[in-house]
Amino acid sequence: MKFLHTADWHVGKVLRGRSRFEEHASVLGELVDVAREEDVDAVIVAGDVFDGAVPTPPSQALVMKTLLALQEGGREVVVLAGNHDDPRLLDDVYRPVLRQLGIRVVGRFRRPGAGGLLSWTARTGEPVRLAAMPFLSQRYVVRALEALTGTPDQHNRDYAHRFGQLAAALTEGFSADTVNLIAAHGTLPGGRLGGGEREAQTIFSYYFESSAFPPTAHYAALGHLHRRQRMPGPCPIWYSGSPIAVDFGEEQNTPGALVVDVAPGRPADVREVTLKGARILRTVTGSLGALEAMADGLGDAWLRVVVAEKPRAGLADDVRELLPNALTVDIDEAFRPTSAPRSMTVAGQDAPTPRRLFRTYLEQQGHEDEKVEALFDRLYDEIDGQEGDG
Repeated sequence: MKFLHTADWHVGKVLRGRSRFEEHASVLGELVDVAREEDVDAVIVAGDVFDGAVPTPPSQALVMKTLLALQEGGREVVVLAGNHDDPRLLDDVYRPVLRQLGIRVVGRFRRPGAGGLLSWTARTGEPVRLAAMPFLSQRYVVRALEALTGTPDQHNRDYAHRFGQLAAALTEGFSADTVNLIAAHGTLPGGRLGGGEREAQTIFSYYFESSAFPPTAHYAALGHLHRRQRMPGPCPIWYSGSPIAVDFGEEQNTPGALVVDVAPGRPADVREVTLKGARILRTVTGSLGALEAMADGLGDAWLRVVVAEKPRAGLADDVRELLPNALTVDIDEAFRPTSAPRSMTVAGQDAPTPRRLFRTYLEQQGHEDEKVEALFDRLYDEIDGQEGDG
């Protein structure tokens, strides 16, 4: 059986106020081309289909069009909710409709017999079992375990322990004569961050261990970390990475997906596929003269510019006249006056976020503590309604 593993589409992502819709349309079109050219039997989308809990109509239309194209010819398509998705939207709106078309959507955690363990027969004849584990928030992982066991959960258990119990329940039905797959959205310790992940949901309190996946699994398809990478564990475990660099912290990533060939009794063969439809993100540094000299070689890349000159009125405008694709303009640290703040706000840049304001407050009070900062991030995301677990 051959399948395509992809995740972290983040359709609807806006970069410094610039829409990336056309880039998303291009890279998702490339994914469809890969599915056709490789003649895959299935496609696994391991979470973060959308960039936010309330996607725009154009974003939803693009995702729907892509899923239908991926499913053509009778391919199995499985879609999980990630931490950026609203599981209610996927379960209550998309799931009933797409189920009629043969596309399986899992927004919330489900027991094995209620849609958490998916089964089908591949075109090559192998029976397939897939344990589906969408993103679980700190609050919802407790509810999921209580729904599974029928008893109140002991709240002193940590996230990793609960995750492991849920994974064990879903994978209990794996056997030697089936293709056994896991799809999950979350953070394994030791994974290299891509750079654009949501901080509050990649910290220690959201880690789960690779030991949650049994050696009977032939492959674990993960989403959440945007850098494509293999993780150590009792079975082959991969993050597919994002098909698009979602922020400047990811400019060194290679966007793409994975094509996996697997069968009972032999190791999974994993091949990396590079996607080139998105614009490159690039940081450039230099004086105005140096920036002008390099302008012709930058193509259509989105730019973060660090100017090696003293700050003055109109400097950002001069930079953007030379480099129209400059989304962020900063002053090189060596040229900032000692009384200046650590970063310069330029025209069009957003106001400080609540996270930044809280960290500034802690610094001013002399109470810096990464655990306090992480707790604030998590509570802010929950209050802001971004987890979407109701």
